[in-house]
Amino acid sequence: MIELRHLRSLQAIEREGSLARAAETLHLTQSALSHQIKALERYYGTPLYLRSTRPLALTAAGMRLLTLAGEVLPAVDAADAALRRVADGRAGRLHIAIECHACFDWLLPVLDRYRQDWPDVEIDIRPGFGFDAVPALARGDLDLVISSDPRAGRELVFEPLFDYEARLVLADGHPLARREFIEPADLREETLITYPIERSRLDVFAKFLQPAGVEPRAIRQVELTAIILLLVATRKGVAVLPDWVLAASSQGGFITRPLGPGGMRGTLHAAIRRSDGEAAWMQAFIADCRAKAAPA
Repeated sequence: MIELRHLRSLQAIEREGSLARAAETLHLTQSALSHQIKALERYYGTPLYLRSTRPLALTAAGMRLLTLAGEVLPAVDAADAALRRVADGRAGRLHIAIECHACFDWLLPVLDRYRQDWPDVEIDIRPGFGFDAVPALARGDLDLVISSDPRAGRELVFEPLFDYEARLVLADGHPLARREFIEPADLREETLITYPIERSRLDVFAKFLQPAGVEPRAIRQVELTAIILLLVATRKGVAVLPDWVLAASSQGGFITRPLGPGGMRGTLHAAIRRSDGEAAWMQAFIADCRAKAAPA
């Protein structure tokens, strides 16, 4: 049966033009190399070289094997190099989902920098998983999930990236602007503008309004942060957004107030599989996320 070493030997003989020089480049004796070729010829029952010619000339069967060597060996060498990069932590796969509607603008600059430093890591953002991404991470469909909702699990680790405060955003001059902080009942007569996310996944409902039994007068869902801020500034409603989102915005016409006397705080996490936690490419990505962190 033909082996990779046989293909490499055929290439060396073709390149060097003689068994002696080919054997030297392969770090073999001439007799060992000759034995290889004769064993192949016995296996296939046909000569591979015209031995009466100088330099050695391939038969049709020999040419077929030399062509095979040119097709197979580069692919094998490339796979070998790629696997070695994976083994020493220089390469990997980073398929990401985001359980944070406002995180794209924050994450994209991190990815741009990371790609430059880690070109052998396959990166993809997988939007189809939405807010059900953690189970996909556990079963291997994803490699990292950006989330503010850590969950227990033996196979998963939630690495903290940065802390944030969710603040009420309202138009400059709104009556609630006179308050030092906002109570749940203050939002009973307000239109609350949110991202198009289930309310159970929004902290303003789960941690602020529902425990107090308060329902806002109306809820309006908007996809883009810039539009939310525009609607707030034009008094179409109020919103609750993370402080780092607000700090990154250049829009005006709004002010913010804390929710409750101590504010409503959270932490953004990178959820990963425990088995990937020691990989150099994963540690580097988490470090880049922390370095970017929230805008000052």
